[in-house]
Parts: sequence; structure tokens; C-alpha cells
Amino acid sequence: MSDLWSRIEPLLAGVERPVRYIDSEWGASHTDASYRVALVYPDVYEIGMANQALQILYGRFGALEDVTPERVFVPWKDMADAMRAADVPLFTLESCRPVAECDLVGITLPYELTYQNILEALDLARVPLRASERSDSDPLVVGGGPCAFNPEPVAPFFDAILIGDGEDAVADIVAAHRSAKARGASRAETLLALARVPGVYVPSLYEPRMEDGEFRGMTALQGAPTIVRKRVLPDLDAYRAPVCTVVPFMDVVHDRVGVEVLRGCARGCRFCQAGMVYRPVRERSADSIVRDATAALQCTGYDDVSLTSLSTADHSQLEEVLRRLTRRLEGTGVTVSLPSLRVDAFSVQVARLLGGGKKTGLTFAPEAGTQRLRDVINKNVTEEDLLRTVTQAFSAGWRRVKLYFMIGLPTETDEDIAGIGELVGRVFRAAREVTPPGERGGMRVAVSVSTFVPKAHTPFQWEAQIPLEEVRRRQSVLRDSMPKKGVDLSYHDSDVSFLEGVLSRGGREIADVIEAAWRGGARFDAWTEEFRPSRWALAFEQTGIDPTSIANRSRRVDEALPWDHISAGVSRAYLRIERDNALAAQTTADCTFDGCTGCGVCGSSLVANILAGERRG
Repeated sequence: MSDLWSRIEPLLAGVERPVRYIDSEWGASHTDASYRVALVYPDVYEIGMANQALQILYGRFGALEDVTPERVFVPWKDMADAMRAADVPLFTLESCRPVAECDLVGITLPYELTYQNILEALDLARVPLRASERSDSDPLVVGGGPCAFNPEPVAPFFDAILIGDGEDAVADIVAAHRSAKARGASRAETLLALARVPGVYVPSLYEPRMEDGEFRGMTALQGAPTIVRKRVLPDLDAYRAPVCTVVPFMDVVHDRVGVEVLRGCARGCRFCQAGMVYRPVRERSADSIVRDATAALQCTGYDDVSLTSLSTADHSQLEEVLRRLTRRLEGTGVTVSLPSLRVDAFSVQVARLLGGGKKTGLTFAPEAGTQRLRDVINKNVTEEDLLRTVTQAFSAGWRRVKLYFMIGLPTETDEDIAGIGELVGRVFRAAREVTPPGERGGMRVAVSVSTFVPKAHTPFQWEAQIPLEEVRRRQSVLRDSMPKKGVDLSYHDSDVSFLEGVLSRGGREIADVIEAAWRGGARFDAWTEEFRPSRWALAFEQTGIDPTSIANRSRRVDEALPWDHISAGVSRAYLRIERDNALAAQTTADCTFDGCTGCGVCGSSLVANILAGERRG
């Protein structure tokens, strides 16, 4: 433990949950290599420790020769204020080392409303906020994660940003950086070397091009690639995911073993960014899933294992995996759970195999209340699918179900919104019919409704987000349509959705807004109780940027977009075709069931869909 600990320890008695800031959890790595990586998650410990990608990267960096990975989380407000008052810099958990003394600071980009926490972390670490202000003595600041596919709003804060999968790429990034350090390269020379690593975007080597006040695209400088293509891990089974992960001292938001069963989704929901940017589909074999789930449970002591992916029930060997895990875990009290399920992929057999554990509830996402609108978004599920699935689940003993919907989708009408309430009513009645009379009092249908945010690299990237006042009106229509008994309705804050739209669709100019908001006190805006729209309104006013012109404006299909220089593999032509299909309410099939749909991913990444078995529709 470093000398810094003697200054940190006295602070812990005066802050909430001091366990967030101590070390020595089961599974934590303690090595003293010459190259040190600070893995920063831009939220508090209990949020970051539930992030599966962080655990994967922690294991991956730790497997590299002479590399020490250490975890860093953003201190809650009380601790951050105490650290500033005591002149204590942001530190790593494992060795209590100042973050600024690490060679590389890797920051996850999980969600747009954590952007201001990135600045909080850098400021606490005493690392200059902007890449242009850093010297050769400062650590290399590298980002990556879901929000990297439109990196421009945070681009000025990063030296480099990884686009796509990180398992192989992190080794290349470390090698390029170490090589540059060994030959005494300047920071500028180091960034040029990083720009040659496939999948790495170096923002300082690109400039926005403006003509007549309109954005015309990004210009690559000094030989940087015109298009940065995402990094793709070809075969998940070729890489052994860590099974002895760090076990937190405190409860975290998803306190269980997580085993990734596949990556990518080809269902083609037109609103879903993850379904577009994480293609192609790569399934792990049943053998490797069962092996890792069993090993992780033994190593960590958890009593719940979650089989994670964007669409777990699509895995071609899911029933085999569940059967084998059920046999191995019989009598242990361990529960196997699945994340949100597609209503057309849930079967009686899956229900029976899951039935051995605690029936805590099932989650499905119909997304829209009418078939017309489900066809517009290419959901490819029907009301009959949903009712059949709910009937099967409640017949098998479940008494709670959660349904996700969206409002504000392209072409939506009040009839579509009212259709949500009508569909929920039919779901409740169908569930009640198969529930024994004595158990009906425990039945609940939870309905969560978010506001549609157009995202980069989707067929809806050109669409406008509905204005705030219209969001509130549609929420009122939704409330009026909802059944009054047996249903719990919640919906996302309209101001949060609006800000998410601005941060996800904006260009490099948004960095000024983020910094102004942070300087105005914005921290932990992803926490409902901490979000203050007034701070962001002031930040937009101070920077002279109109947020409605970003969130609430539709784009021409030939218009340059801030993320055009970032390739997720899906072609722009395919996205335009899918947009046209949406407006005509025509659906597109899943290529893993019905053959190639021409999205372009397999050709651009030289990696095709990998299925462990045959998928059956």
C-alpha cells in the first residue's frame, strides 16, 4: 500500500459507504509490473463492479506480460469533496497509487449521462481535462465502450478511443505505447503510432470541416485513416473469459456471476444501436459456457449465474446449456437467470429449465403497442407471441413480468400509444386466467416506458427526437390508457431523454457543453436524484449551442453526420434501405435464420456469423 493511504484512511470515517474505497476483495490482482493501467469506470463502485466488460478487460490486461491493471471508480460527492479539501488525488484501489502515475488511463464510455463524470475523474486525478493540454509526462488517456461509436462529444478529452471489441486490441495498444516510450517518442509521435492500430481513433488527428455554417464531415490529418473501422473479436471461444473475477465487499447492482453466451444480434430492430454495431453474431459453444459458468460459481461463491448477451434466448444451444447447468447445479440452490427475452424465443422448455430456481420475474420487450408500429421498428413479434409467452410463464409458476415499451418512435400516433395500455390489459388478463385463484394477489405486471432516442449507426439516425412538450403529452395519453389494477407503470424522465439525445447525436462542439455543465456542478447525472436540467440549460446558454437543433431536428439522408468517419461495419446504404422499409412498415428477416440481408458487416470486418448450432425460427 502506498504512502497515500495514510492520507486517505482518515477521510473514510466521514463518508457514505467507505467500502467503496478500500482494496483486497477476493479475486483482486496485486502485481507490481513496470507498465501500469488504471481502468476507470465513470460511476461509483457498486455500478462499475457490476460491469462485465470491466471484469473482462481487467483479466485481459492482467494476462499481458509485465502489465498491472488496477481499478478506479469515481468517488461519490462526499468523498470527492473530502479528497479535494485534503489535497488527495484520485487513486487506484489495488495499490492506492495516484492515477496520474499510471502509464495508461482507460476510461469506459457506458452511457451518455456519465460524460461529466469523466471530467470529474480526470480533475481529481490531476490529469489535464483536454488532450491538447497534456504533456509527455501525463498518462495516455484512452476511451472505449458502447458510446465510442459517436465519440465526438467527448473526443477532446481523449488521446485515443478504441472502436469495437477490446480483448485483442488492448494488447496492441499497450505494445504500441510501450514501443513509443522505449524509443523516447514524443506525445505527438506516440499518438501517430496509436492511429496505426486497427480500431483506434485519435481525435487530434481529425478536424471538423465546416462550409457555410454547416458541418461537412471530418478531415483526417497526417496520414490518419479516413475511416476508422471497428475492431471485431472473431471467435469468442478462442478467448477464455476470466472466471475468478473480483468479488465485491458490498452489494452491487448485478451481484452475480455473468457469463457471456454470445456477442452481436442480427434481429435488426431499427432503433437499436447495439444490434447494429456489435454485429456479426458470434455464439460460444455449450461446452465453454457450461465450463465457465461452473468454474466461476466455484471460484466466486455466488448463488446466481446470468447468461448474458443482447439476445440470449436466440442462442442455438440454449436449451442444452440450461439442461446441463440444471443437472450440475441441482441441490445447490444456485439460480440460472436470463436477461431481457424476446417473446418469440421463450419456450415451454426454457420455462421449465429455468423453473428450478427462484422465480424472481421475467422481462420482455414488445417495444410498441400495435403491430403496425412493431413492423416499423422491425421487432418481428406479434401480440399472439407475447400472450402465448406470458401464459407459458405464468403457467410454469411465475407471478411477475416486466414489459418494456417506447414512445416517440418514428410514425407513432396516439392510437399506437393507447395500444400499449390495451396490450398490457390483455397480458394481465391472460396471466390471470392461468394463475390459481389463491395466488392472484401476488400477480404484478410492471411496465417501463422509455422515450425513443435516435442513435448513430441505426436506420433511425436521421430521424428527429420528439420535443419535450410532446413527450409529456404522449406520457399523459399513456397514463390514461393503462389498466388501473395490477399494473405498475414507470417511464423515463423526459428531460433525461432529451439530454441523452443531444449527447448521443452531437458533434465535437458538445465537449464545451459537457465541460461547462461539469464546472457548474453536474456530477452523477445518471442518478435520478442528482440530475438537474437547469445546470445543462445554463451550459448550453454559456456555450451558445441550441440543444433542440441537435435532438429535435431530422437529418437529410445525404447530410454529413458527426460519426461518419467511424465505421461499425453496417453500410450507410443498408441503413437507408432499412429506413425506407420502416416508413413502409416492411420487416426484414434475421440473417442468422433466413440468410444474408446485405448489411455489409461480414464483408467489412472479414468476420462472419458464428453459430454453435442451427437456429430454429
